[in-house]
This record gives sequence, C-alpha cells and structure tokens, in this order.
Amino acid sequence: MVVSDDLANVHCASPDGRAYVGFLPETPDAFYNDVVWRVSAPRGGRGWEQSFGSGAPAEAIAGFLTALIAAQARTEA
Repeated sequence: MVVSDDLANVHCASPDGRAYVGFLPETPDAFYNDVVWRVSAPRGGRGWEQSFGSGAPAEAIAGFLTALIAAQARTEA
C-alpha cells in the first residue's frame, strides 16, 4: 500500500504489514535532523527503525530494503 500525504511525503507498507518505508522530505524531522527516509516495524511491531539522511544514495536504501527482504525470506524458510 502506497499513500502520499498533503505535503508530498510518501508512506508505504509491506503487503504483510511487517515493515513501513517512508520518504519524508517535508517533515520537521527532515528539516531539523536531516532524516528523509525512515524504514521501521509498523506501530506495535518489534520496535526497530532505520533512518537515512538526504545524502544517502537511493542505491544504498534499495540495498538495505533488498537485504531486509532477503533476511525475512531466510527466517521464514
């Protein structure tokens, strides 16, 4: 599920609901802390989070998500 809000931030959830990915360039966190990307467990999940700043290459974020998906597949097999 992909949702864009009124400020052009983009929120995505995995189909199984185990992960959230947000591209959040128009939030106070982006302005004050340079957190533009946020990847985390959904609310009520296991409580992990990874954030990336505006200087992080898209390839690094894609690689992180690919590794996250691969790790999940290994634990389910």
